[in-house]
Amino acid sequence: MTTSSTPGLARFNTLPDDEATAALHEVCASARWGSGILAHRPYADAETLFAASDAAMADLTAEDLAEAMAGHAPIGRPKPGDPDSAREQRGMAGASEELRAEMLALNLAYQERFGHVFLICATGATGEQMRDAVRSRIGNPPEREREIVRTELGKINRIRLTRLVQAT
Repeated sequence: MTTSSTPGLARFNTLPDDEATAALHEVCASARWGSGILAHRPYADAETLFAASDAAMADLTAEDLAEAMAGHAPIGRPKPGDPDSAREQRGMAGASEELRAEMLALNLAYQERFGHVFLICATGATGEQMRDAVRSRIGNPPEREREIVRTELGKINRIRLTRLVQAT
C-alpha cells in the first residue's frame, strides 16, 4: 500500500521535530529508535517508513531494548487511559479469572528471569495464545529472548506506525 498521499504521513513528515519525537515516543519508548526514524524524514510512503523502523530496531542495543520495553504494560494489565494498550491487549479483556491469575504469575516469573516485562505483539492474539507464548519463551536463554523481543517490538512498531500514517 503506497501512502505517500495520505494525510497522516504528510502530517508526520511536516511536524516540528519536538512533536514528531513525541508521536514516535508513543510508538516506541526507545529514544534511539525515535531519533533514527526522525533523521530520515520526509518519507515517500509507508514502506520506506517501515524499512527505516526495521533498520532502527536492528541497531538497538540491549539498553535501548530495555528502554523500549519499559514503555509497555504487562500482558493482562494495559496502561490505564491508554487506548493503544487496551486495544493491543484486547485478547485478555474477556479472560477468565483463572487465566488472568496465571498470566500474572507467568509475567512475574518472566520478569524475574529476564528483568523486563514479557513482550509480545498481542494484537489479534487470544489470552490463551499469549499465555502459551510466555510459557514457551520463559525457558529461552537471555540472548535468544532478547532477539525475540526485538522481533515482537518491530511488529508492534509497524502496527502503531500504520495507525500514525493513516490518521487524518
